[in-house]
Amino acid sequence: MGESALFNTILVANRGEIAVRVMRSLRALGIRSVAVYSDADRDALHVREADTAVHIGPAPARQSYLSVDKIIAAAKETGAQAIHPGYGFLSENTAFAAACAENDIVFLGPSARAIEVMGDKITAKNAVTEFGVPVVPGIAKPGLTDDELIAAADEVGFPVLVKPSAGGGGKGMRRVEDPKDLPEALRSARREAGSAFGDDTLFLERFVTRPRHIEVQVLADMHGSIVHLGERECSLQRRHQKVIEEAPSPLLDEETRAKIGEAACNTARSVDYTGAGTVEFIVSADKPDEFFFMEMNTRLQVEHPVTELVTGVDLVEWQVRIAAGEPLGFAQEDVTLSGHAIEARVYAEDPGRGFLPTGGTVLGLSEPSSVRVDSGLRVGTVVGSDYDPMLSKVIAHAADRATALHRLDQALASTAVLGVGTNIEFLRFLLADEDVRAGRLDTALLDRRLPDYVAEPAPDLAFVAAAVSRWLRHWPEAPNSIWDVPTGWRVGEPVPYRVRLTAGDRTDIVKLTGTPELGTAVIGEADPIDISAEMDDGTLLLTAAGRRHRLRVAEDHHHLWFANGEGAWSLQVVREASVRQHEAHRGDAEILSPMPGTVIAIHVASGDDVAAGTPVVVVEAMKMEHTLTSPVDGTVVIHSSPGDQVSVDQLLARVTASATPSE
Repeated sequence: MGESALFNTILVANRGEIAVRVMRSLRALGIRSVAVYSDADRDALHVREADTAVHIGPAPARQSYLSVDKIIAAAKETGAQAIHPGYGFLSENTAFAAACAENDIVFLGPSARAIEVMGDKITAKNAVTEFGVPVVPGIAKPGLTDDELIAAADEVGFPVLVKPSAGGGGKGMRRVEDPKDLPEALRSARREAGSAFGDDTLFLERFVTRPRHIEVQVLADMHGSIVHLGERECSLQRRHQKVIEEAPSPLLDEETRAKIGEAACNTARSVDYTGAGTVEFIVSADKPDEFFFMEMNTRLQVEHPVTELVTGVDLVEWQVRIAAGEPLGFAQEDVTLSGHAIEARVYAEDPGRGFLPTGGTVLGLSEPSSVRVDSGLRVGTVVGSDYDPMLSKVIAHAADRATALHRLDQALASTAVLGVGTNIEFLRFLLADEDVRAGRLDTALLDRRLPDYVAEPAPDLAFVAAAVSRWLRHWPEAPNSIWDVPTGWRVGEPVPYRVRLTAGDRTDIVKLTGTPELGTAVIGEADPIDISAEMDDGTLLLTAAGRRHRLRVAEDHHHLWFANGEGAWSLQVVREASVRQHEAHRGDAEILSPMPGTVIAIHVASGDDVAAGTPVVVVEAMKMEHTLTSPVDGTVVIHSSPGDQVSVDQLLARVTASATPSE
């Protein structure tokens, strides 16, 4: 097909990997792209990839990426005829779609009415029911109070799922097994939904046992044609946030695939949908021929690449063509699924610390070329707490599911983001799971596997590499005598270069003697290892115990990061204290912020007596709430206030332990 006749400039109202991905299709269509950026993204990859870029404000999203006025002004300034919203931010904002129309700017999405109906899950359920689409039993009415929801819960049947009417991404969603936990779940869900979406309306659904999350991609043009592009399996998720997705689902047979696809098309018909959209269904693993409508996402989905790989359809291209008034160039019978595709989301989070968000500067980057990678990263990217923690997506395609799984695992092994902690090791742990490999999935599988996950300790190789890389940095290029060598000499034997390193729960001292070209390394009290090493443009070439290794290296003030095709590791240099620190009163506890973020609630006051497990402070980071509780019984002193911006390990509260009776 030729270039779009309508658009020559399109503004991408988003950031990160989705902005970069959209620009890739625009470039292929010969369309000029406009980026927008906040203070935090001044040097971001999507800014560099665009043909032109406009600054739209400070880092907080409400003052930049969520500002309708600023986005519209940027479009006018650059002559953009259309706006692609990506996902998140303003992609499902009715006011934004309306503002585009008012300013004669084409919104690359459905009508404001479709967004409004499908953006309210209560209204959406009522709309699709009229078109014969099955829905999950529950209570869904506008303006339900907590008391009304509690009163209806028994009839709905426990376990129930508390869901916000607005928004998505699992925010504000709570699963409740016991009726006594429902009041607090409702309060928490309202607070989170109100903060995330500006709307705290809630409803209840029965929780389907052993549920699988299956969604169907649809395309609808302005001429009445609607097709579906098959389904995606999205059951591997945590806190209702998808982690690994694939297409097609290993659960569905051809008959069910046709039925669920038709239900998705009927959902689109219920609101005269145009553009690309996704209809999400819940399917019981015990009864795969039964499915229930959950919601419709009126935008591109994060996991859209797996559909593109199995169908050969560029969804962004068709968003542009449909918005330009072109009819779909194919019918339902022309859609075929070829092979299998699977995607893993790379997040800035630490699975070993309860998946708390991480952050930092990307000091080194390794992304595989053998598979598709949608990424917003470059060396120098600063990963902060202002936005979603997803960094990139790694997507593999093959003729069959087993081969696709293997290719994805190998691609993740060669993926490394030096300087920022990621979930890559956990993703590989999931891909190796017996049930995952067999396709026996449900939305609780990931949570069931969490207790089995233990972060792999950094190997001896990483400790030796860390010590050697620092040794090389301190080693003179051409010493005139043995007295110029920093390791020095003394009567009888050389003084070793010595560094204490820690990684996870492991701390060891590494001692190096000789020269980098011909030396010896000793870890703790272990046997000596013969080594030789040199640094070549950020790569450490290390021979240890006769085996040669190539490792990507990066470091900041106290951390060293290493990666090869087998994994990535972070180690910290431990500075040994010259004075022994005073030991705090036994049993006392400090409540520290586990990640950079914002204090959004404090549940107690200084001087209050608290029991172990009492919620004390709530910190929000990367759109998620984290409630910090007292680890001991005692008296609390608060050291923070709502609205405070806090850093990792910043003191938020201190609890003086209650006196225990003498034995």
